[in-house]
Amino acid sequence: MSIHEFDSIGDDGRVIAKATHLTKKFGSFTAVDDVSFEIEQNKIYGFLGRNGAGKTTVMQMMTAQMRQSAGEVSIFGQHPWENPIALGHVCFVKESQKYPDDLKVKHAVAHASQILPYWDNDFAADLLRDFDLPLGRKIKKLSRGMTSALGIVIGLASRAPLTFFDEPYLGLDAVSRHLFYDRLLADYAERPRTVVLSTHLIDEVSDLIEHVILIDKGKVLLDADSDDLRESAFEITGPTRAVDSFASGHRTLRRTALGASARATIDGRLTDRQKSDGAAVGLTIEPVPLQQLIIERTTAEPEEAVS
Repeated sequence: MSIHEFDSIGDDGRVIAKATHLTKKFGSFTAVDDVSFEIEQNKIYGFLGRNGAGKTTVMQMMTAQMRQSAGEVSIFGQHPWENPIALGHVCFVKESQKYPDDLKVKHAVAHASQILPYWDNDFAADLLRDFDLPLGRKIKKLSRGMTSALGIVIGLASRAPLTFFDEPYLGLDAVSRHLFYDRLLADYAERPRTVVLSTHLIDEVSDLIEHVILIDKGKVLLDADSDDLRESAFEITGPTRAVDSFASGHRTLRRTALGASARATIDGRLTDRQKSDGAAVGLTIEPVPLQQLIIERTTAEPEEAVS
């Protein structure tokens, strides 16, 4: 079976990768704990969470860089371990990728073009110019940001149907990071594929990602479309009595006093009628930004609903 004949194989035509009860132990330490999720074709996913949450370990198991202790991994309907057909659909851009000491930028790009079957040389050349990467320089002589940019070039130019970026912009300045986001979005719009972006810089990528998988302490805390998440919690600000009355019966993630006013983050959807009623008593009701919502989910102890 050729790699191109393999393109349409998946669980239901949409799911191209999945983890089922995935677990990884290092001795007595459980880095990934009974994780299950599905990845669909032609979406941008955010693997979000704090450093050390288990994101990299999950991606390493998904891409056959590491064996799981328990559970199953499926890539395009196949087990990826020692499966070059399945892995031919995948590009994994690792954090702090290591290269041989004498390898130059041009050698890394040439090697990628030979092993990645969907590689686009013209796109790679454009990206190398965009990031001002010196082709003749040894990679060990590059700055950390330039090394990250090289990984970005390879990941984007791979045009792999499933591309994993693990914290791809370490050392990049803000301008270069946004250049990456712009190039990713433009290419995704022209040639849709599935991109999994692991990051803790949630605010910067919140407008890119279409689906969030939040990992914390080795467990999946959230697995939802970004738009659904943005409608799943609201911040209520106004007179203390009005805030407490409105929040009554809702699960409150956080409440703070502001003199005669209060602010509460409530967990749950609001109807248009509820929003109108809140506004009528002087409340400001706003969706919670994705970054703040992720922080609330991973750090805040839910309070009891105000009664």
